[in-house]
Amino acid sequence: MKNEKKVKSSCFVTQVDLSLADKLQNDLRGFAFEFAKPAYTIFSAKKKGISVTLYESGKLMVQGKEMGEFIEFYLEPEILKSFTFSHPTEYMDTSAHIGCDEAGKGDFFGPLCIAGVYGDKEVIKSLASLGIKDTKKLSDKKTLDFAKKIKDDCVHHIIKIGPEKYNDLYSKFKNLNSLLAWGHSAVVDQLVAKTGCKKVLIDKFASDALITRAVHAKNKEVELDLKTHAESDMLVAAAAILARATFLNSLKTLGNAIEIELPKGASQKTKGAAISIVRKFGRDSLDKVCKKHFQTYEQVLQSC
Repeated sequence: MKNEKKVKSSCFVTQVDLSLADKLQNDLRGFAFEFAKPAYTIFSAKKKGISVTLYESGKLMVQGKEMGEFIEFYLEPEILKSFTFSHPTEYMDTSAHIGCDEAGKGDFFGPLCIAGVYGDKEVIKSLASLGIKDTKKLSDKKTLDFAKKIKDDCVHHIIKIGPEKYNDLYSKFKNLNSLLAWGHSAVVDQLVAKTGCKKVLIDKFASDALITRAVHAKNKEVELDLKTHAESDMLVAAAAILARATFLNSLKTLGNAIEIELPKGASQKTKGAAISIVRKFGRDSLDKVCKKHFQTYEQVLQSC
C-alpha cells in the first residue's frame, strides 16, 4: 500500500487505498464522528479536537490537537498498516547495532531478565512497521505476541536469572547495579560474538563508569552508548519486550508450580501472596520464588 506522510504541526497527510474507504467511514461513525461531503472528497468527519478528510484522490488529512492517539492507536494499525507517524524513520538510528534492556528488577517475585537484540537498517524498519514500542505502553498480551515475532525475525540473546541464582549472585555483588552490569556485559558479549557488530546501545541504569567497565572487561572494542529512556530506539525496545516476556512467562511458571498467583511489582498484594507462601510451604519455598534483598522479604518474615 502506498503510504507517504507529511507532518506540519497539528496536520497529518497520507495516501490510503480507496478500497478501505467504507471501513474507515464505518469505523469513524462508531467513534461518534459527524460527517459532511465537501467538493472533491469522499467524506469529511469531525468530532471535538480532530477532523478526518478523505479526498477522491486517496489523500487523507487528519487535523486537530487530539489527532496523535487517533493516528497511533487506530489509523496506523487498522488502516495504514505502517507506523511512520508514531515512529518516524528520520529520527531513528537505522545503523546496524545491538540494543539491550532488562526486566524484573523492580519485581519481588520472579527472575531478573536481560535481553539484547541485533538489527540492521531493514530489521529496524521492520520492527517499526510492526509497531514495536516501549513495553510500558504495551499490555502483557501484546508484549508476549511481539516477543514471538522478535525471536523469529531477529538475532537475540536472553539471560534469565531465576530467584535462587539471583539471590546467590546478589550476595556476591552486594549491589543490584553491579549485578545488572554483569548481566548486560554477558548479553553484549554473546551478541558481538554472534554478529560481529560492536556498536551497542544500553538503556542506562547506573553510572557510565560502572556499565562501561563491565562491558569493556569482556570486549574493549565495543562502541558503547548509554542513554536514559533508550526505549525510543527500536532495538532497545525489542530487547525490553524480550526481557519482559521472559519475565512474565517465568513468573507464571513459578506461580503454577506452587498453585499461588505471583503478582508483579512489590505491592501489598505481593506481600499478601508472600505471606500465603510462607504459611503454606515455609520460608524455604519463598526463597525459591522471590528476591530476598527487597524490604518486602523481611516484612513478610516478621508477619509470619
